[in-house]
Amino acid sequence: MNVVNCIILTLSLLLSFAEISYSETDTYSPESGLIHDNGYVLLSVQEAGSEQVPADTMKYDEVDSMPEDNGLDRIADPLEPVNRIVFHFNDKLYFWVLKPVAMGYSAILPEDVRISVRNFFDNISAPVRIVNNLLQLKVKGAGNELLRFGVNSTMGMLGLYDVAKDEMGMSKNDEDFGQTLGVWGLGPGIFINWPFIGPSSLRDSAGFAGDYFLEPLNYLTPSINRMAVKTGDGINRTSLSIGNYEGIKKDALDPYNAVKDIYYQYRKSKIDR
Repeated sequence: MNVVNCIILTLSLLLSFAEISYSETDTYSPESGLIHDNGYVLLSVQEAGSEQVPADTMKYDEVDSMPEDNGLDRIADPLEPVNRIVFHFNDKLYFWVLKPVAMGYSAILPEDVRISVRNFFDNISAPVRIVNNLLQLKVKGAGNELLRFGVNSTMGMLGLYDVAKDEMGMSKNDEDFGQTLGVWGLGPGIFINWPFIGPSSLRDSAGFAGDYFLEPLNYLTPSINRMAVKTGDGINRTSLSIGNYEGIKKDALDPYNAVKDIYYQYRKSKIDR
């Protein structure tokens, strides 16, 4: 393996920890700071057009060190000592590697171009949303996603522009297999903080594995090309959300608990809606 391939492989591992979405709003969601949705870590705020996080989820700066008093439903965390070590590891990766790379990238490409790149990759991932809407018997949501894919792939120039949302008011119906398992009645199990990937649950870890086979990019060959494309996507998305994770850390007495609880409450709200 040559030097270029080694660099791509390293960045790909780091950016499996940084698939993100960004937002035009200022409301934090569990798509914020080392928190993932659909199996990826997200470093952003709530995506425009998707559900807001319940207000209680953002009160951890006041209560994240007092779980017995906040009245919130919390996920079991028997692996907390190990999870905290992993959290610290991922935190350093973000500040020492991912953030500097994303900042350099954002200095080269204007925001409009980076938004179009994000739209392109979101459009490619439509099969994940379509299939999971169907598995949850959300026929209208599946139809919406299918129509969005058709409109954005044609009028939106292969998805570079989100014409379906901007011109037709059709927002994404984000569904993944972790949510599908929850809708089917499977509980979250225990909290797991994965190296590189970030916060998850036992259920959502299984969901990530299921969605892997629905994601078209995972079928790119050879594997080094797949890693390179996903690395580029991750860097691009991270460049659109720099500063949001820092905001969560600044406002929380215990960033680990804040991230864990925001993640859990958001995933719960996505399933219960």
